[in-house]
Amino acid sequence: MGAPSTHDPHADHLPPPQVVEVADGLFAYVQPDGSWWINNTGFLVGSTGVVAIDTCSTERRTRGLLNAVAAVSDRPIRTLVNTHHHGDHTNGNCLLPEATVIGHRRCREGVLATRIGGLEAVFGEVEWGELEPSPPFVTFDERLDVHVDDLRVELHHVGTPAHTTGDVVAWVPERSVLYAGDLVFNGGTPFVLMGSVAGALVALDRVRALGAQTIVPGHGAVCGPDSIDAVAGYLRLVQDLAADAHAAGASPLEAARQADLGPYADLLDAERIVGNLHRAYAELDGGAPGEPIDVVAAFADMVAYNGGRPLRCLA
Repeated sequence: MGAPSTHDPHADHLPPPQVVEVADGLFAYVQPDGSWWINNTGFLVGSTGVVAIDTCSTERRTRGLLNAVAAVSDRPIRTLVNTHHHGDHTNGNCLLPEATVIGHRRCREGVLATRIGGLEAVFGEVEWGELEPSPPFVTFDERLDVHVDDLRVELHHVGTPAHTTGDVVAWVPERSVLYAGDLVFNGGTPFVLMGSVAGALVALDRVRALGAQTIVPGHGAVCGPDSIDAVAGYLRLVQDLAADAHAAGASPLEAARQADLGPYADLLDAERIVGNLHRAYAELDGGAPGEPIDVVAAFADMVAYNGGRPLRCLA
């Protein structure tokens, strides 16, 4: 169960973000503890400029990211890649006004359709800062390459709704490094409410086939390919739980309360099981992957699962 998030006295005691050089000139910006609205980003440093992978949820956190980049390179951030539209990865886009912002077509649509803030009933009070939505203005559907000097960075849409309907990974084959966005959570509960359980499993197979040795997940510590298997195992458990509970006539909330999460019980933000079951139920009912469902009802059920308290958010 989560803790109240209106003001958590431990929020100021989270470990500071870490800059991890995962390969020569390739960095992960890892924000502990990786729970709601606390994401990872990355940046790739070249001789004439920097390519950034995602921004952060709040003005304070995004300015921390920009300071970290500046401590490594005095070159400008010329390009910003968004892995998907969720605000923990895009809210800070507006603080990079000189960067070319790239994302999937559906990522742009998603950013345009959302607003920053107004989520107190779910996450408590968050100091978002002075931010405004700034969507990608260069979009693609399947594949696009960007370059850091001579180093090729392959941007791949995963081909199916997964975490969202517009997930993109940044793959650097010469260094065997993958910036996976929220297809991969390390130490946190995966979340596919706005995508697809089945589609995420397909996407993970495609990501696994790239053969990355180093993965920068959307949340949690830098990891290896075993993290893909852990996420897939959790999602298969969600499908199994949904199949049994749906057949028994239980609601997603009832199913979540009765669920034995087994090896995944200690993952952060366990209440996401409720949202994931909402999506799995929709798929059992014949809904297409990524088809809109009642997200507000799903979050209300997650709050109920959390004892009626806002979800733990230390952003």
